[in-house]
Amino acid sequence: MASNDSDTGRRPIIGLPTYAERTRFGHWDVDAAVLARTYVDLTVRAGGIPVLLPPTGTPRPELIDRLDGLVLTGGADLDPARYGASPHPATGKPRTDRDESEFGLFELARAAHLPVLAICRGLQLVNVALGGTLHQHLPDVLGHTEHNREPGTFTITTVATTPGSRVAAIVGPEVKAHCHHHQAIDTLAPALAATAHAPDGTIEAAETRDGPFLLGVQWHPEENATDARLMRALVEQADRYGKERNP
Repeated sequence: MASNDSDTGRRPIIGLPTYAERTRFGHWDVDAAVLARTYVDLTVRAGGIPVLLPPTGTPRPELIDRLDGLVLTGGADLDPARYGASPHPATGKPRTDRDESEFGLFELARAAHLPVLAICRGLQLVNVALGGTLHQHLPDVLGHTEHNREPGTFTITTVATTPGSRVAAIVGPEVKAHCHHHQAIDTLAPALAATAHAPDGTIEAAETRDGPFLLGVQWHPEENATDARLMRALVEQADRYGKERNP
């Protein structure tokens, strides 16, 4: 599998799930599989090869066989039925196609010990897949909208990391995080440790205590064009994974 080996010039292949959205470009107004270009650019800056993965139903193991790492990207709210809850009025309409595809991708990635970086919705998906639950509308819990002030904008939040954690080793004791989320972790999955928090106590990062690389952040590192540390950490893990699988 792809590696960053200087002799071959090959780089790790990183899977990036996309959204199914109605999209306008040029003279066209069509259904399309799309993803913000910032994810692609960040993957390239970090030394990986981005591969876009459309939501096409239950994924097959052959797909994971072709990847060295997986990024669970941000986007629409998860279906609350996934964690045994009724929908809040502020929860978006379920995107069942994307949920099916990405829960399946995560399950296959875990089985294959594939390195995973989960971003915003991705962290929420990981938490739910491993048995946790979500706050469906943070303003009801916190009494403010600092994590999601207005549509289409990101709020800069100073996030403190837990000493000794994987995320702290990557970004240091604190990070200026680009946040845009109205949901967050409520009950933390037993397999995860909360390793970064916003000043109001919101969990902003979680990771596994041992085993393959699995790190999720509630913020959007792809929106900071000057900082590729989290993606670079994934690419480095993906490089090792590819070399171990195909020495």
